[in-house]
Amino acid sequence: MTDPNFIILYVDNTGISENFYANLLGKRPVESSPAFAMFVLDAGQRIGLWARHAVEPAARIRGGGAEVVFAVATEAEVDAVHTDWSARGVPIAQAPTRMEFGRTFVALDPDGHRLRVYHGAPS
Repeated sequence: MTDPNFIILYVDNTGISENFYANLLGKRPVESSPAFAMFVLDAGQRIGLWARHAVEPAARIRGGGAEVVFAVATEAEVDAVHTDWSARGVPIAQAPTRMEFGRTFVALDPDGHRLRVYHGAPS
């Protein structure tokens, strides 16, 4: 079995979420339709945005039950991404802080999905 390489987020409005992620990731989706959009990240992972009303079988959960995590190279980069995303108006759920696994902050997408940015603590 291969490692997971595709995350699908259920969204209320695909267009709003597509624009949010295009701005956040600095890239356009490779696939876009009224009910689905997909981004391919530099390392090959994919993020899909699927309109909640079109998901089959129907999904009951809403955003916030999991996290999409972005690992960065340094603690300073955690702070720089926080400053950048805050300036763009991305809602911040947790300001940069040190936790047992390293320096981190949490932002929210338009559907309340948690976006964690972190730099791991030295081993």
